[in-house]
Amino acid sequence: MFARKIVAGAVLAATLPMGAAWAAANDTLIYCTVASPESFNPQLASSGPTFIATSQMLYNRLVILKDSDKTAAPSLATAWDISPDGKTYTFTLRKGVKFNSNKYFTPTRDFNADDVIFTVMRQKDSNNPYYKVSGGSYEYFHDLGLGELIKDVKKIDDYHVQFVLNKPNAAFLNDWSMDFASILSKEYADAMLKKGTPENVDNWPIGTGPYALQQYKVDSLIRYVANPHYWKNPVVTKHVIFSIVPDVQTRLAKLQKNECQIIPAPVPTQFDTIKQDKDLALHNIDGLNVGYLAFNTEKKPFDNPKVRQALNYAVDKKAIINAVFMGTGTPAKSMLPPAMLGYNQDVKDYDYDPQKAKALLKQAGLENGFETDLWSMPVQRPYNPNSRRVAEMIQSDWAKVGVKAKIVSYEWGEYLVGLRKGEHSTALYGWISDNGDPDNFANVLLSCDAIKSGSNAARWCNSDYDALVNKALLTTTPASRAKLYQQAQVIFHNDAPWIPLANGKIFYATRSSVKGYVVDVNGSDFSQARW
Repeated sequence: MFARKIVAGAVLAATLPMGAAWAAANDTLIYCTVASPESFNPQLASSGPTFIATSQMLYNRLVILKDSDKTAAPSLATAWDISPDGKTYTFTLRKGVKFNSNKYFTPTRDFNADDVIFTVMRQKDSNNPYYKVSGGSYEYFHDLGLGELIKDVKKIDDYHVQFVLNKPNAAFLNDWSMDFASILSKEYADAMLKKGTPENVDNWPIGTGPYALQQYKVDSLIRYVANPHYWKNPVVTKHVIFSIVPDVQTRLAKLQKNECQIIPAPVPTQFDTIKQDKDLALHNIDGLNVGYLAFNTEKKPFDNPKVRQALNYAVDKKAIINAVFMGTGTPAKSMLPPAMLGYNQDVKDYDYDPQKAKALLKQAGLENGFETDLWSMPVQRPYNPNSRRVAEMIQSDWAKVGVKAKIVSYEWGEYLVGLRKGEHSTALYGWISDNGDPDNFANVLLSCDAIKSGSNAARWCNSDYDALVNKALLTTTPASRAKLYQQAQVIFHNDAPWIPLANGKIFYATRSSVKGYVVDVNGSDFSQARW
């Protein structure tokens, strides 16, 4: 896992006392996170725990999303102008924004257009001196097709930058609210390149966000200190510690003992315990997400739509929702969440029908069944709070129609790498919206291009589906876009590259005394949190 590659320069010898009394005396809030970050540069990452620890603590982006309607609002960009043909975006940048400093570098200037251009070109230009630093895998940038979409990025002056696109793209503005679009310091990058230590940009980041990295001890803790010059508002709590606690039961125990004040992703079986404790509080928000099982359509017998349809009929989705989600999720039938633009209400979900499943398997020449692997995620997510249990229930359902599934799992980083390489036959996975746009699901997860980038876990390519999704990106009228996505969902349903399983609420728990901590479409905001 990438996190293990960055610790040599990042670990300090000292460890921190983690008791609640120490935290209170030192103006410190402790968050029990689920995993070590893949990197401290969100351009190089793809997991939620990494984004919380990096982009949402250390950086800002050009825009944020309004929680109400998922449209773009100002952040490091205060305004923008879009040309009539939809191919030129001119951003006005915020003045007076300070970068943090660290032991390697102290900035001499404020944020400006040079930083935006460096952030883009590091990911786009293979000849950029930073392109291959830390492995050079910019998954989100390339999953969204931005390398081909962006024709040029121009500096008009220090506080105006212009993006020229090769074609219109209706999701482009929202894309710049995403974690991978966090703005890095070009001045810091130039200085580290000159010193011969460019990896410091990723291992010891400098951003404009509410906190600066102070210490990292792999698989143990991350310590942050407040940015005294944060442009948005004064940061309330001086220190935040991320205590890395992979086990869900241990996280709750630490919350109960006040060894941490916030935990993400409690599982439904813990809800009653949390609700009955006057010192704890359970919170939830509606999530734009979908949990699913992906068939690797490049492997037999999953290259046959009849097999994929059969195994959709073979799964008792409602039983899974009742047993695992316990009221926190609803059955999914699409690649889009129900609250998203273009969701097709009229598509009829696959019923639970083992007899129809057997009939389809017989038509596919598999009357006697077959064997397969079934990958189960090692982490809890809002769209799948207990992957092992879901896998066991699917395994049991498939066995009733003659399909023997062997459940396997891997460490999370290894799981993600294997999934992107297509090593699985079937795999549980899911997605949480990054930018509030349907393209973030329909294109990123299921387009033909997304096979090459690795985000299409089904490795499914349908030219008719692709044509609709690509046309939707060129369409600026919401109603017209919605119709195209609705048509695409019919193709998706009939070809069945997934078993869509659930759309889940996002839950987190805190000590009752915690105030000001925000979880919304932009992620986790600790800047006003206190207890």
